[in-house]
Amino acid sequence: MLDNLNWWEIGALLLLALLIFGDRLPAVITDGLRLVRNLRNMARNATGDLSRELGTDIQLEDLHPKAFIRKHLLSEEDEAAIRKPLQGVYDNLRADVSGVHNDLKDVANAADLRSKETRPGTATSSPSAPAPRASYDDAT
Repeated sequence: MLDNLNWWEIGALLLLALLIFGDRLPAVITDGLRLVRNLRNMARNATGDLSRELGTDIQLEDLHPKAFIRKHLLSEEDEAAIRKPLQGVYDNLRADVSGVHNDLKDVANAADLRSKETRPGTATSSPSAPAPRASYDDAT
C-alpha cells in the first residue's frame, strides 16, 4: 500500500498528522487500530457464520460468485462437461495464434539484414556501400 512512498514523504505525512491532531495523535492512532481490528473480527465472524449455515468450510476468497459455484455447486464431471465444447475452440484458436506467431517471426527474420549476415552457410547479398555525398563545403 505504501510501496510508492519514500521516507521523506512518510515523515512529511507524520508531521502533517502531528500538526492536525496535535496531542490527540496517540488517541487517534489507537482508535484507528481498534477500528481495523474490529473490521477483521467482523469479517472473520461473518465467514464463520456463513460456513456454519452452509455446512461447508468457506474462505473469504470463496465468496466470489464464480468461485462459489465452482466449488460448492458443480461437481468435477459437471465442470468438465461445461468445458468440453469450449476446449476444441480454445485448441483451434491457440494453434492459429501460434501459427501466426511463427509466420511473424519468419517475416521478421527475413526482413532483418543483420540476421542474414550472421547466418552460416547463406550467401550475403548486401547492397554495395553508398557513394559518399558531396557536401556544400566541398564545393566552395
